[in-house]
Amino acid sequence: MSVARIRQGIRRAPILVLALAVLVVTAAGAFHAPAFAQEESRGWSLRDLLFPRRSERVEPPVEVQKARPKPKKKPKPRPPAEPETPIVEKTNDARVVLVVGDFLAGGLAEGLDTAFADNPAVRIVARANGSSGFVRDDVYNWPAEIKSLIETEKPAAVIVMLGSNDRQQMKVGDVREQPRSENWTKEYERRTDALGKALQDTKVPFLWVGMPAFRVSKMNSDMLAFNDIYHSAAQSHGGEFVDVWDGFVDENGAFVTSGPDINGQPVRLRSDDGINVTKAGKRKLAFYTEKPLAKILGLAAPGSVTTVSAPAGAPVEAPKPAAAPVIVDRTAPMLLGDPSLDGGTELLGAAQPARADPNLPGEKLILEGKAPAASPGRADDFSWPPKPPATAAVDPGPTPATP
Repeated sequence: MSVARIRQGIRRAPILVLALAVLVVTAAGAFHAPAFAQEESRGWSLRDLLFPRRSERVEPPVEVQKARPKPKKKPKPRPPAEPETPIVEKTNDARVVLVVGDFLAGGLAEGLDTAFADNPAVRIVARANGSSGFVRDDVYNWPAEIKSLIETEKPAAVIVMLGSNDRQQMKVGDVREQPRSENWTKEYERRTDALGKALQDTKVPFLWVGMPAFRVSKMNSDMLAFNDIYHSAAQSHGGEFVDVWDGFVDENGAFVTSGPDINGQPVRLRSDDGINVTKAGKRKLAFYTEKPLAKILGLAAPGSVTTVSAPAGAPVEAPKPAAAPVIVDRTAPMLLGDPSLDGGTELLGAAQPARADPNLPGEKLILEGKAPAASPGRADDFSWPPKPPATAAVDPGPTPATP
């Protein structure tokens, strides 16, 4: 082969390689398309058994899917249902308990209404203003309004619960003071003292319920300071302060969303915002107030025995004489080894035991520890040479008479 032909072949090599590549791709495409067509035309293949495609998976009809039983979900345990409190109709002369304050006072009134639902002689009247407080006296001035409320409702007792809205600036004169600053605190004490004095002037006994704990720690410290002010105002004007703080914190004094209710069962006491109280929380607020309120109203304390008075106009029966006391004659206890209490020296029925003969072998063994001598031939006879056993004398009997 000449050099010229070799060079010409080398020049044509790229063209041949390119043509060969196009031919291979075209053949592969032509081969691949019929293969899929053949696979699609076939009804079943081994590949379908081992590696089924999503498009080839046959879904059951919709009716079959609906007919399949769905897995049952385990129901969430529900808290035990609260027993329904019987609601009785209040009498016309029922004693009124007036509850005043902010939105927490409204919840307290609901709890008290549940607590006294079965008592026809007590009626709870709520006159709460949810946005009120001591700071915004331009919204609602409690020292000025409390007298007119008492004159209208004529309550037998008043319950105050205020302060949850008071963590804000207060206008003192022409200056807005920051919460719990020196001037702010002085003005706040003056306004709480004014409410206490207004209640004292009405001569109606009152309870001042303190603030519970809240989720925000800074808010908790402010509420503790407020409770000290309320406690001082209540005591200074003849009222009683009711501390509810421990009912809404844990053993470490931290805020809790859930806790024990009045029956000791774990329930949710506060809402998600950490401020409002749930139905169980309202009932717990009322629980702390029931005992001092019952004392003011002259009701029986929980667990005590109540006396039922006779209706008006009924004849009064004379008291029955008390029955004569029953005299029980009991014998004084005595010890069995101490008969000298009745003057005797021996127990009743006692007799001296018969004394045994001290010379008897058994008595010698017991008293002196001396065993009797062994009989000859007995198992405990160790004498040597052995002695012949004694033979008992045989009675020959009577001698026959001779003829």
